[in-house]
Amino acid sequence: MSLGNAELYRLKSDARRGLLENDLILQRFFERYGAELSVDDGKVLSQLLALDDNDLMDLLIGRKDSVATLEQELQSDSFKAVLHKLREK
Repeated sequence: MSLGNAELYRLKSDARRGLLENDLILQRFFERYGAELSVDDGKVLSQLLALDDNDLMDLLIGRKDSVATLEQELQSDSFKAVLHKLREK
């Protein structure tokens, strides 16, 4: 099931970050995949967007593969898939 327009708008609004690098990565992600995001993808993104900017940046650029607050979640296939898409150049 895909995300509705309201949920997608909320995620895009939440994706506006304090670090320009995060903004650019997230903007590119939404341009590529926004129309095809599932409800599960939306849940993953919500959890990622709840991180502080530096932890999010570390995950997005692959400096870290895990953060303490999401250690178990990052083991799931849906998390791995979304993170892989976010890391695409």
